[in-house]
Amino acid sequence: MREIVFDTETTGLSFSGGDRMVEIGCVEMVNRVETGRTFHAYYHPERDMPVEAFNVHGLSETFLSDKPRFGEAVHDLIDFIGDAPMIAHNAGFDFSFLNGELQRCGRPIVHMGRMVDTLQIARSRHPGAKHSLDALCSRFGIDRSHRVLHGALLDAQLLAQVYVELLGGRQIGLGLIAEASAASASPVVARTPRIARPPRVFVVSEGDLAAHAAFMSRIKDPIWGAAASG
Repeated sequence: MREIVFDTETTGLSFSGGDRMVEIGCVEMVNRVETGRTFHAYYHPERDMPVEAFNVHGLSETFLSDKPRFGEAVHDLIDFIGDAPMIAHNAGFDFSFLNGELQRCGRPIVHMGRMVDTLQIARSRHPGAKHSLDALCSRFGIDRSHRVLHGALLDAQLLAQVYVELLGGRQIGLGLIAEASAASASPVVARTPRIARPPRVFVVSEGDLAAHAAFMSRIKDPIWGAAASG
């Protein structure tokens, strides 16, 4: 199964309020294992960069000034994500910006049925705990020492590891179990009934009966009692 773990950076918190997506990072996973394929892009926001957002991700207006507008480079992103499920942390936020940008440039939006929210998974698995990406990395022992500022690709790579841990970690035996389950699910073919041979009848001769009686009479004080020997 192919899945895409992704993260976005924006100019603020609300696409409908005029904020824009300025960075996206995507990590491809197949059967919950990273393939090494990634997608990363910066976009010109066509507006200013609020200082609050700059302090989070460090992407300035000057840095983004020569980057393509989302609509000018959207085809590369669409080709990469395909029709795979899309995993994000607090996914509703990232989907609102991704779909907002797609809709703005006349492209079909990503169906919400493809959305997987690791924040919701974390809350259901660890109620009452902290559920930020940093907190989950600490919980699962994932190294984030190189994360100084938020960056879409780096955060997506960290989230890919968190996602696997939230689902139970890498269990090597699962592949073998799946194969065994598939084998056990194969049709059961009835065996051909075995034909039993008729029982053989043994006839004891009068001589054999007399010899047996003589042998038994010589046994003194048998354990089965005197009555049985008579």
